[in-house]
Amino acid sequence: MKMNFILYVADQQLSTDFYTAVFKRLPDLNVPGMTEFRLSEQCVLGLMPEAGIKRLLGDLLPDPATARGVPRSEVYLTVDDPAAWHQRAIANGARELSPLMLRNWGDEVAYSLDPDGHVLCFAAPR
Repeated sequence: MKMNFILYVADQQLSTDFYTAVFKRLPDLNVPGMTEFRLSEQCVLGLMPEAGIKRLLGDLLPDPATARGVPRSEVYLTVDDPAAWHQRAIANGARELSPLMLRNWGDEVAYSLDPDGHVLCFAAPR
């Protein structure tokens, strides 16, 4: 099974630039309407403009633009050096929610918000 997680973003180019800087690599796909970063062989993080998903799904769902900044999910990335990843995100426009600290489930995790208000977590097992 391949998993694609797609974040709805206000500005595809701004979000592409942010994740390119945080991941320190170019996207695997970057065309009008979709940017994709392959995080592993079976996992892809996509960035889709809010306007595109609204056109695709129509009026049956609320406009994603009206929910910006309302946390409904998080991108939880287990990485080799969460402090470095977190600082790189902050340096490129993320807003810190919580610094790196040991959590009660055993991971060290830092939390931030990406430019669209999606919760972004960088973690490592302790």
